[in-house]
Amino acid sequence: MKDQLDNQLDPAKFRDPLITAKGETRAEVALTHPETLWFNTGTLCNIECVNCYIESSPSNDRLVYLTADEVSDYLDQLEERNWQVREIAFTGGEPFMNPQMIEMTRRSLARGYDVLILTNAMRPMMRKSVQAGLTDLQAEFGDKLTLRISVDHWSAHYHDEERGVGSFEKTLTGMRWLRDAGIKMAIAGRTVWGESEAASRAGYAQLFEAEGFDIDASNPGMTVLFPEMDETADVPEITSACWGILDISPNTVMCSSSRMVVKRKGAEAPAVVACTLLAYEPEFEMGPTLEDAEKSVRLNHPHCSKFCVLGGASCSA
Repeated sequence: MKDQLDNQLDPAKFRDPLITAKGETRAEVALTHPETLWFNTGTLCNIECVNCYIESSPSNDRLVYLTADEVSDYLDQLEERNWQVREIAFTGGEPFMNPQMIEMTRRSLARGYDVLILTNAMRPMMRKSVQAGLTDLQAEFGDKLTLRISVDHWSAHYHDEERGVGSFEKTLTGMRWLRDAGIKMAIAGRTVWGESEAASRAGYAQLFEAEGFDIDASNPGMTVLFPEMDETADVPEITSACWGILDISPNTVMCSSSRMVVKRKGAEAPAVVACTLLAYEPEFEMGPTLEDAEKSVRLNHPHCSKFCVLGGASCSA
């Protein structure tokens, strides 16, 4: 019981957006170099994972499907605001559950952006209509399109522990189709099991070689290993003094370079949030437009500390 209590978050932390529990000025991050605009296509997913940070499932529709016209509106805003974004990224849920996923991708690619789609490469992606759409997009836009596949671990045992028995093989089936179609792939893995980064990357390298996947296991942009996110773990708050103490620039934190568009169930229009990890937190909703989203972000959440500042992780490519 003591160990369990020691691991619980101090209830005084992450309460005041301006000041930490110790009375110090909370760190904030300005949007200094927007590189990626994320779209959450909806939280519905074909599977339900044990530790999904956004609680996606076949029944969770807290974030509803975006439409291609809504995506186009934000692409227009990107040009109007001169954000100089290079990448449009789609996450979920499972993006290929959204019936307009191919059209949203096409419109983004046609504007000249690189496009990243996060997917489990399972049944929604393997529908004939989706396969035909992806094949057409690859033929027209080539390596401008990347699908980042969720492969939690390089072994079936641990991957299936998170995603359900048989899910590893189903994902590999989808990846083999992508390989044969010539569609560029990356991988999103997790560091849940205490394995060293070197051992994890070696395991992925063996998997990629055995399957003939053109994915570099040593490249953190192609094989992304995410730290575990536990909102109950006691992590330090990030103060304005931490940048100098840690020798970290706020320009390296994800909210300095990205924002995400979501549409909440029952809402008349989408909204922009500060972070891909905090879609449900009212404090991190910035407004309906990209202009609203140009203000700074106060790092008032455990994910800001563990995942972004101390973990050095980023959802972008």
